[in-house]
Amino acid sequence: MEKALRWGILSAGCISHDFTTALRSLPRSEHQIVAVAARDLSRAQDFAKRHEIPKSYDSYEQLMKDPDVDVVYVGPQHPQHVGAVLQCLAAGKPVLCEKPLGVTAAEVREMVAAARARGLFLMEAIWTRFFPATEALRALLCQGTLGEVRVIHAEFGIDGLSVDRCTDWEQAGGGLLDLGIYCVQHISMVAGGQRPEKIHAVGLLHEKGVDDTVTVILRYPGGLQASFSCSIATELSNSLSVFGIKGKAEIPSTMWCPTELVVNEKSTKFPLPKVADSERFNYTNSIGMVYEAQHVRQCLLQGLKESPVMPLAESELLADILEEVRRQIGLRFLQDRN
Repeated sequence: MEKALRWGILSAGCISHDFTTALRSLPRSEHQIVAVAARDLSRAQDFAKRHEIPKSYDSYEQLMKDPDVDVVYVGPQHPQHVGAVLQCLAAGKPVLCEKPLGVTAAEVREMVAAARARGLFLMEAIWTRFFPATEALRALLCQGTLGEVRVIHAEFGIDGLSVDRCTDWEQAGGGLLDLGIYCVQHISMVAGGQRPEKIHAVGLLHEKGVDDTVTVILRYPGGLQASFSCSIATELSNSLSVFGIKGKAEIPSTMWCPTELVVNEKSTKFPLPKVADSERFNYTNSIGMVYEAQHVRQCLLQGLKESPVMPLAESELLADILEEVRRQIGLRFLQDRN
């Protein structure tokens, strides 16, 4: 019988809580959480008690050195990703790192190079790719149901100006890296991971230095055109639309964690896994994190060093696109000075 994958949770924030809660809903014969680390021991201990995790550490380094940890989930804010991921890899641990993988394209390339050099698994946790609704979209694209795709449009906007993290320049806040990456990854997935030939971006910057609202147009080889808008100032449709010469596919809402796919006006629902009424999540549809966790386990059981669904080359491509958009709208962060 295949052994359980033993997870270490690096950081005790809101997203780590949701990922851990989702993991705990899976069979213990397949997934176990053996340790959590936070910079503050009391936070780690509280998190461990809440989630029935046997070990808690007050430093990330202790968790990375724990021989009982098979894979590390990296969940702090994205400016901390590069340091944590590189340390995990140096300690010989496979990594699932929250999106965006890095603030800059250089950070992403450094992490990818380190993973490849050490022969270790690394994946950017773009959980959207593993939802059944997204898998159904990929399948119909492979089958040619829509015919040649000509236009893709995505939107993701929230009223987030009152959320400190959204407007925190030092933490690389704004909509582009946090929300826009969902739009870009959808577009890239539909475009088959191709590199766009042209990128044109316009954006409004917030008074605190982050991006407020951004709109981007991309042109791909063969004539495929795509566009997306993201905003922390207003709620948008939060949808994805794919237009082919034979029809249209749409994720009408919650495109970042989809449970519905509409193809030529016919809707198919994809119910989320059941979870106990007592469980509470911080974010929409977070139980869907089970899909990416299951994928990581399968990759590791097969000895893969990267995901065929979310490959490292595409993480590099997404980072390149987001960086070019930032360049065009004049958005720079501390990490750009390095």
